[in-house]
Amino acid sequence: MSAERRPDLRVSLSADPARPLELPNPIVTASGCFASGREIDRFFDIGGLGAVVVKSLTLEPRLGLPTPRMVETDSGMLNAIGLQNPGVDAWLANDLPWLAERGVRTIVSLAGKTVAEYRTLAERVRGQPGIAAIEANISCPNVEDRGMVFAAREEATRDAISQVTRVSAVPVFAKLTPDVTDIAAIAAAAVEAGATGVSLINTLSGMAIDVETGRPRLGGVTGGLSGPAIRPVAVRAIHEVHRALPDLPIIGMGGVRSVPDVVELIMAGASAVAVGTATFADPFATLELVEGLPDWLAERGYRSVRQLRGAVQA
Repeated sequence: MSAERRPDLRVSLSADPARPLELPNPIVTASGCFASGREIDRFFDIGGLGAVVVKSLTLEPRLGLPTPRMVETDSGMLNAIGLQNPGVDAWLANDLPWLAERGVRTIVSLAGKTVAEYRTLAERVRGQPGIAAIEANISCPNVEDRGMVFAAREEATRDAISQVTRVSAVPVFAKLTPDVTDIAAIAAAAVEAGATGVSLINTLSGMAIDVETGRPRLGGVTGGLSGPAIRPVAVRAIHEVHRALPDLPIIGMGGVRSVPDVVELIMAGASAVAVGTATFADPFATLELVEGLPDWLAERGYRSVRQLRGAVQA
């Protein structure tokens, strides 16, 4: 395809001129499924992706939950990793310099156990080279509120996100759980706290049982359901939030593995689309989407991927 005919894949994830965030294409990685990119970079240059969203970081190193940690399901999988990571300081010392050297647009995912931890994490990454945005993973248990997930309540969402936005110099995205009654209200609470946008959706809570032994099939008993099975839930959540907050940038995710899947989430209202579980089956999944999207658009007469956003006739 000639450069003149090639559709424009650029997308913007921020309407704030003081904190611009433009990506060369809408395909990004989903946190937790790509680590920090070193493994996948052996197969292709990850700098060609819209951005890399790294595995969630905590203040201290975490070993994660006991095995088994993953169980295959019909059209998806359950995982209970437990946010295993080296801790934010080790990541800043060992992983971020590699990403920055390669010019990778990096979105750092932060996960805290308390409201105060979110602020401390945001302070640690403030001003670090190569960080384009923060994804505040508030789909985590709040130990100060009986272990309830931050994103399950509007007040807790505002409290956690405000701690990040007060000290962040880059756009902040709130990663939300679909396990709520009104996800648009939770998204609105994040915006009230200063969030630039939201990431929709995190995994759904699920469980599997070994019927021969009667024991849970995951070491952590319950886990997060991901993969194609949850895509309709993601489409619904994105549509609801976009309809309520049409100017809000949304990073959509949930079971994406093909170009039509990408288009579906964008038509629902996503600005960019993250790919997670598909990478486990095919390390080239994100690259194939970046390469295939222009052809899909050109064949249907679209000159820009932005024309698709929120285009669903509903």
